[in-house]
Amino acid sequence: MIRLLLILSALTLTACHSSDNVEPDALNSRTVTLPDGFQVAAEVEVNPEDMARGMMYRSELPPGHGMLFVHGTPGRYPYWMANCKIALDIIWLDQDHRVVEISPDTPPCPSGGSDCPTYGGHATSSFGFELGAGQAAKHKVIVGSTLAF
Repeated sequence: MIRLLLILSALTLTACHSSDNVEPDALNSRTVTLPDGFQVAAEVEVNPEDMARGMMYRSELPPGHGMLFVHGTPGRYPYWMANCKIALDIIWLDQDHRVVEISPDTPPCPSGGSDCPTYGGHATSSFGFELGAGQAAKHKVIVGSTLAF
């Protein structure tokens, strides 16, 4: 009887640890489908500290990867490229995931100083989405198109 209980316990532990192996990064990511059907693995940022850090200090952003910012309330959200080392396409979306503004080929500002300008924030949005420079045009993202996520 004790041997049977030990076997059942071992099977239960194995089942708990082996099912649904989810990588930690997958918990904070979402697939965003662009108008031409291209899918982007987007890191999702929701807390203010992570949103403020965004793409800072990164030296690359491979095609097929991006970052999705979820703003708590609709508003006008300019983005600052301070301490960014790579050019980005910045896309603002409304609550229905419709593109309301785009800053294409937004230049980096690796110095991080007060001389770094802000971009966008002219239209009310609920989400910000960043891709590598040129990716928005390549995948037919225009004002008025809808992204699926």
